[in-house]
Amino acid sequence: MFSYEEDAGFVQDREDLISVLRMRFGDVSPGIIESIYDLKDLDTLERLILVASNAPSLKVFLEELEEGTESFRIIGDRFNPIDTMLGGD
Repeated sequence: MFSYEEDAGFVQDREDLISVLRMRFGDVSPGIIESIYDLKDLDTLERLILVASNAPSLKVFLEELEEGTESFRIIGDRFNPIDTMLGGD
C-alpha cells in the first residue's frame, strides 16, 4: 500500500472510532480525540473500534485505550453492550 493510502486509512479509521464513540456515549472530550490521533498502530486502532462498539461504558473503553498495543483480546462480560441495559456496570 502506498504511504498516502495508508495515511488515508488511518485517518478514516480514527474518524470511524470517534464516530462510534459519539454514537454510543455522546460527546467525546478533546483529550480522548487527541489520544486516538496519537495511535500509530493500525491493529490497535481496529481493535479499539470493536471495543468502542461493544464496551458497556466509556470507562471500559478508556481502560482499553490506555492498554495500547498490549491488549489483543476482546472477551467476556466486560464487552457486553447489553449489560448496562440489564443493570450491570
